[in-house]
Amino acid sequence: MAEHTRSSIIIAATPAEVMAVIADFAAYPAWTGEVKEIEVLETAPDGRATQVRLLLDAGAIRDEHVLGYTWNGDREVGWTLVKSQMLRSLDGSYSLAAVAGGTEVTYQLAVDVKIPMLGMIKRKAEKVIIDRALAGLKKRVESPQGVEGAQGVEGQ
Repeated sequence: MAEHTRSSIIIAATPAEVMAVIADFAAYPAWTGEVKEIEVLETAPDGRATQVRLLLDAGAIRDEHVLGYTWNGDREVGWTLVKSQMLRSLDGSYSLAAVAGGTEVTYQLAVDVKIPMLGMIKRKAEKVIIDRALAGLKKRVESPQGVEGAQGVEGQ
């Protein structure tokens, strides 16, 4: 990714448990505020999604994206934009590393919108998206329904 925004958080779970929640796309509307609808369009032989359609509603911004996913075991998942009405590009990743007390999750994101936007404003928006996503992921993984609910996801 060229210019990107990055942030990290420690989650009290193993990398496999965290990745199970990340891979459980059907549950995203329950723990991500902006994702209202999700549909897995393609999966790899291991059952993990390789292409996903997401309907996002963040108040003033409502868009439908199709993202392509690449998985590296329970260490990393990356995505890139396949199709969108409002975005020119969207590249991101979650990188997971076992640390004392759990897993350090690093979220990296680079977004390019079709409408003109100052770089400073775009980076601030990316930071808000990342911080909300990491907080939501932490809450979901560390909640009773988080890891238990994701156990049925194939590829774990």
